[in-house]
Amino acid sequence: MLPENEREIVKKLLLAKEKKGLAFEEIAKKLGRDIVWVAALIYRQATASRDEAEKLKELLELDDETAKTLMMPPYKGTLIEGIPRDPVLYRLYEILVVYGIPIKAVIHEMFGDGIMSAIDFSVTVKKVEDPKGDRVVIELNGKFLPYKKW
Repeated sequence: MLPENEREIVKKLLLAKEKKGLAFEEIAKKLGRDIVWVAALIYRQATASRDEAEKLKELLELDDETAKTLMMPPYKGTLIEGIPRDPVLYRLYEILVVYGIPIKAVIHEMFGDGIMSAIDFSVTVKKVEDPKGDRVVIELNGKFLPYKKW
């Protein structure tokens, strides 16, 4: 499948979700998955199992082809090109620009030379109520992978 088709599939999935009036959280409960993973699936950044695709097909009243597509590995990382313009995405980008190298330095101090996996990985988003304004808490949890010497 070509990346151009991915956008059409995402549109179809989002329209079906909207038509059913379902939030990502509701879909996540039906699939038994985390809300962020479900959003990634809807945006074609994750791959569904047959069971997950069937449940989503029924829940969103998808056609067979769309359900089959959900089981195919997507073109990951193709949703954003360049510096994001959306304010939420830009702030996440800004965090990486400002704190990315310091975070990398701390990781290397704590673990050695390596990377955090984005494959053996999870992310959670939480809302923490605060009298000064609600807080967004994002936790990135990835396995450390040391660089191999040969």
